[in-house]
Amino acid sequence: MSATELLILFVVSLAANLLSALAGGGAGLLQLPALLILGLPFGTALATHKIASVALGVGAGLRHFQNRTLASGLSMLILVAGLPGVWLGTRIILSVPERLAELSLGLLTLGLGGYSFCKPQLGQHSVETRHDWRGLLGGGVVLFLIGMLNGSLTSGTGLFVTIWLVRWFGLDFMTAVSYTLILVGLFWNGAGALLLGLQAPIAWSWLPPLIAGSLIGGYAGAHWSLLKGNAWVKRSFEVLTVLVGLHLILDAIR
Repeated sequence: MSATELLILFVVSLAANLLSALAGGGAGLLQLPALLILGLPFGTALATHKIASVALGVGAGLRHFQNRTLASGLSMLILVAGLPGVWLGTRIILSVPERLAELSLGLLTLGLGGYSFCKPQLGQHSVETRHDWRGLLGGGVVLFLIGMLNGSLTSGTGLFVTIWLVRWFGLDFMTAVSYTLILVGLFWNGAGALLLGLQAPIAWSWLPPLIAGSLIGGYAGAHWSLLKGNAWVKRSFEVLTVLVGLHLILDAIR
């Protein structure tokens, strides 16, 4: 790759992961399309993006760990329920009609932004709930389904985890974003990168600028969100869900 292309990758990765760390997901909005535009086949672009997105979890996780501790029970649920879904998603991605999947995911993502916008107090205060066995079971089933999306279609699935933790378990946006960036960013994306890497080649020479942008953008976005608070994170979530949803819908109908 030329120096200009490497610089483009770094800038795109930096912007995408800064926004993702602010909103709790959505790095694929810019990063994955950039890899496709620059010439990578879909499978290679997806596997390469997954590896780079693990660095988002590292960068953002370092910043969030300085301010809060994740509850072990909920963390375990996110991993135990979500990782099998990620595995299944990576197994079926190459057989799923890409346009139909993108259109469906785009409409659902757009709906998430609208739902949050219509509920101004959503996620502004932590009122943790549904920690009985029925609540954990229902929450785990949905996390498994989101894990499937994460393993197959990478754009915006972290946003689903964030809003689900807010809506179902009563977390505030700041806390939910911490869980998403650390557990989804590191473990879900790490598992997806490993599994996809076994099925598709990885563009190793493209990874250094992507990883650098992910680390710096993730840390900076997490730092900014912690400074600004819940209201700012909620608004970032709403803006990014609308952008991700519109992007997926327009890409699907072209």
